[in-house]
Amino acid sequence: MDFEERAREVIGMESESLRQMASRIGSGFGEAVKLLRASLDDRGKVVIVGVGKSGNVGQKIAATLNSTGATAVVLNAQDALHGDLGLLSDGDVVLALSYSGETQELLGLVPFFRSFNVKVIALCGKVGSSLAAAADVMLDTSVTREACPLNLAPTSSSTAMMVMGDALAMVLLEARGFTERDFARYHPGGSLGRVLLLKVGDVMRRDQAMPTVLVTARVIDAVAEMNQSRAGACLILDENGKLAGIFTHGDFARGYEKDAALGTRPVAALMTRNPIALTEDSLAVEAVKQVGEKRIDDIVVIDSEGRPVGLIDAQDLARFKLV
Repeated sequence: MDFEERAREVIGMESESLRQMASRIGSGFGEAVKLLRASLDDRGKVVIVGVGKSGNVGQKIAATLNSTGATAVVLNAQDALHGDLGLLSDGDVVLALSYSGETQELLGLVPFFRSFNVKVIALCGKVGSSLAAAADVMLDTSVTREACPLNLAPTSSSTAMMVMGDALAMVLLEARGFTERDFARYHPGGSLGRVLLLKVGDVMRRDQAMPTVLVTARVIDAVAEMNQSRAGACLILDENGKLAGIFTHGDFARGYEKDAALGTRPVAALMTRNPIALTEDSLAVEAVKQVGEKRIDDIVVIDSEGRPVGLIDAQDLARFKLV
């Protein structure tokens, strides 16, 4: 057996199943998103139930929803009839997962779901199944065949169900106007939380570490300030203390190649006017974006009146492990 080629075949089969599923997306998907949004906006939650591999997929879908601000819990089908239906409240939405749509443990719960004022969204692969008929909305996750060579082990089908869950979570995220600031609230740990929670004011250089000269200064004066502060840029201020521009080591190096007397020139003639600037309360991730998108090494931090209060060097972002 060519193991590498077989792996490509498995991935190709699952990818093809996803392409086919995408082509079947219809109005039912939009209805499902509306039901979920209405429930969450009314402080309801998503209750996810499945058995076996579907139950495992349900755990992942719940984790994705929770991480994007959509409250979700997993209901164990076996335990539901012995008290765990207490998880369910009026106004919730049940996400029922079963590829066959005939899972008895799950079908046995449907009448009890109906004793609550809830909506049921089914993710299953059989359009004419009992679960599809009992649900308010059915999302088709059917596949032509499993990637398993015996066409038995849930592979393509479980992938399709998981991807449908991702699609629901991501479209719901956009529909609810979920932002990066919201995302930060749910991811406080690790590098992701560090990037999203740190503010520009936590990262920037300030006071003596922020080199400045007046707009009337010479280039050599700006270079001296940079060297003293060990910074890669110097902020140029007008007579009112507001930001007039920025002059960097890169500007000096490029200019010196053409003009050996560059140090005696007015810095105002070589500075970059209207440089990229952020405020102290901006998220540090904004600085990371600007550095990457604008291909710059330094970002000015200003107050509400346009006066510089700090400077961010790309090295500062690396020091805080933001890049």
